[in-house]
Amino acid sequence: MTDTAIRVLLVDDHRVLRTGLRLILEHAEGIECVGEAESAEDALHVSDRTHPDVVVMDVQMPGMGGIEGTRALRDRHPEVHVVMLSMFGAADDVRAAFAAGAQGYLIKTAAEEELVDALRAVAAGKRYLHPALGAALAQPAPPDPLDGLTDREREVLQLLALGYGNQEIAQRLHLSPRTVETHRANMMNKLRISSRADIVRIALSAGILNTDTAQPPTQDHAGHNGH
Repeated sequence: MTDTAIRVLLVDDHRVLRTGLRLILEHAEGIECVGEAESAEDALHVSDRTHPDVVVMDVQMPGMGGIEGTRALRDRHPEVHVVMLSMFGAADDVRAAFAAGAQGYLIKTAAEEELVDALRAVAAGKRYLHPALGAALAQPAPPDPLDGLTDREREVLQLLALGYGNQEIAQRLHLSPRTVETHRANMMNKLRISSRADIVRIALSAGILNTDTAQPPTQDHAGHNGH
């Protein structure tokens, strides 16, 4: 392998898939697989010592996952290019991947030559999108489901999703429990949801579970104060 070969790191939690991808790359001219990782967290450390040009990153993995992993990797190694690999081609996932710093997005049903094309494209500084995803990405982004909420209602939603009860939220936001209950009821009515599971789902999809600024309680209070 020459010094000009594209150095590739494979990141996927399924060993069989990594093995298959490695075999594809071994038969591709000008591409060298320099390492593997089974999680985004592991990829950060492997990339430190292997210095890849391109990282093939699975979207759905245990731990921080591929989207956050891409963001962390690009923060750590801005010169590295990322091709996302997913079983699905939802427009939201594609947009999130590119927003996190990925330059390519490929679905796992793609032909072998499409993977090679994607690696060569992003290594050359271009963006690569699997052809089947073009139509989906051309659709306008869906509206933010939280657009109708006030800032306070968003805060209550976030803390509820993290497992806090009404009393704890009241103390944290310096409000009365009755005021928290009002914000909670208004928020759930606007979103047309009725359970804590719905709250968690909405918060996750909206990307507002920022645990850096709102640590969850040390005890399980999920059942307190009802729904």
